[in-house]
Amino acid sequence: MISRRALLATAAAAGFAARPARGQAFPAKPIKVIVPFSPGGPGDVMARMAGQRMGAILGQNFLVENRPGAGGTIGARAAAQAEPDGYTLMLANTSTLVIAPAVYRSVDYDPLKSFALIAIFGVTASIMAVNPGVPAKTVQEFIALAKAQPGKLSFASPGIGTPPHLIGELFKLRTGTDLVHVPYKGGGQSLGDVAGGQVQMVFENPSITLPLARAGKVRALASTGETRNPASPELPTMIESGLADFVTLSFTGLVAPAGTPTAIIDKLNAAANESLNAPDVHALLARLAVEPRPGTPADFAAFVARETEKWRAVINAAQIRID
Repeated sequence: MISRRALLATAAAAGFAARPARGQAFPAKPIKVIVPFSPGGPGDVMARMAGQRMGAILGQNFLVENRPGAGGTIGARAAAQAEPDGYTLMLANTSTLVIAPAVYRSVDYDPLKSFALIAIFGVTASIMAVNPGVPAKTVQEFIALAKAQPGKLSFASPGIGTPPHLIGELFKLRTGTDLVHVPYKGGGQSLGDVAGGQVQMVFENPSITLPLARAGKVRALASTGETRNPASPELPTMIESGLADFVTLSFTGLVAPAGTPTAIIDKLNAAANESLNAPDVHALLARLAVEPRPGTPADFAAFVARETEKWRAVINAAQIRID
């Protein structure tokens, strides 16, 4: 018979072997990436592809764990409360770090204090599109039409507090137009009703808007990017359309719990930036209409701070709140 002391010694040895040795170089075991959205969406696909490349660079697997719900706040809360050792990360975006903390009456995390920002994978401009029956072929013509019919034209969004909703509210504020917001439960449905004529206008992702525009089901008027979209170089920006400084960019990036050692953050940042150079990652980002945006953690923090200031002003002016 094996003595109780021997069993305890064996168990202790096994437990010790399962843990990385003290001082062992990071990463010494697989890294979990919480995606606060459902499987199969753009963020989930991006997390898996970038995680695969980062894993190859760092020599460890990146394991995706989907925790959807409440505008991404459920997954964000879990990530904020994780051990700050670099082995639990989160795919973050405009919704989780900028919008949700401002529109939800209570969230259990602070977008800047609860996380250590690692890197931005990329940014995405939106496309302003209208139903082909709308007698406006430019942004200025649509503004004139809306001002001539206050409260008669509407814009769609995938839901209250989503980026397309806030872009629409920003458009109303900047142009002095009275448009009716029509929220849906997803981007496909909202864009489909613009194509069907139930709603007149929408701001949406180029990856789903441009195919409909090329099929003649919607009319694209402009892009909200800083420069013209490479996928539609014929389309002017909102700035070129007469709205100075009208730029909206939704971002997707990687964060860790606050308190994660700087050396680990820097190592993950370098791997994230390197992964953007992989041909398959680059091709995926192009299909998702995402512009790669390599940079430092400080660049990421500055970007989030600017976005937070801009969208909080819109949220407060439009009095958007979700219980």
